[in-house]
Parts: sequence; structure tokens; C-alpha cells
Amino acid sequence: MKYKRILLAFLTLAAVMVGCDKKPTTSQEIEKLQAETREVAQDLNEQDYPFAQKTEFTEKLKGQLAEINRDLDQLSAKIENSSDAIKAEARPKLQALRDQAAKLNTHLDGAKSATESTWNSVKVGSKNAYAELKDGFIKARHWVSEKIAP
Repeated sequence: MKYKRILLAFLTLAAVMVGCDKKPTTSQEIEKLQAETREVAQDLNEQDYPFAQKTEFTEKLKGQLAEINRDLDQLSAKIENSSDAIKAEARPKLQALRDQAAKLNTHLDGAKSATESTWNSVKVGSKNAYAELKDGFIKARHWVSEKIAP
């Protein structure tokens, strides 16, 4: 009888442990984003991406832009479920991020038609637009984590 109780207690504890959702905290998510940003930025800066690799460069940034747009949609949904005051304060911030995303998209469109003589300036402009967008997104995510409880 004693062993049944111990076994039952153990199984209950195991079920509770398995059922616990171990989502990362917002600060852990922000740290992860910052690390990913540093990795991508470092890769973009370390790898020269000569004119012959412009397709690879633009595809890499397009992938990053798509990921940021997905994250922005999630952030926007989180904000929409918050108070009216937070929504009002967040809308201009989100719009600024969407404008930065559009700016990066414009740079990427320009990269498609870049010539060998214009490639370096297009590449630098695209890298800068990406860095601005990613930095703004991290700041917005941090702001949301402070304003809205997870």
C-alpha cells in the first residue's frame, strides 16, 4: 500500500513536470534575438559578397526580412490584445518598424538591378537598413516586454 502511494505520487509529479510549458522568458527571447542579430551582422560584414554573389546576399537578407516581418506580426498581435493606452503608444512604433522593413525591401529591389560599379554602395545601404530594422525591432520587443506581462 505504501509503495502504491509513492508510485502514485511519483507518477503525478512526472505528469505535472511533463505538462509544464517551458517557454523562454521575454528577456531570454530578446537575448536570443540580439545574438542572432550579431551573428547575421557579423556574417554580412565578414563575408564581402562581391558582385558575383549579389544573389546570395539578397536572398540572405530577404530571408531575414521575412523572419522579421513574421516576428512583427506576432508582436502586433500581442499589442492588439493589450490595453487601449498601450495600443495607442505602440502603433507609431510598429509603423516605424514597418517603414524600416519597406526601406530594406526597397534596398533589396535595388540590389537586383545593381551594376558592378554600384554594387558596393547598394550593399552598404542594404546592410545599414537591415541593422536599423533589427535594432528597432529589438528595442520594440523590449518595450513590449516591459509594458505587457508575458
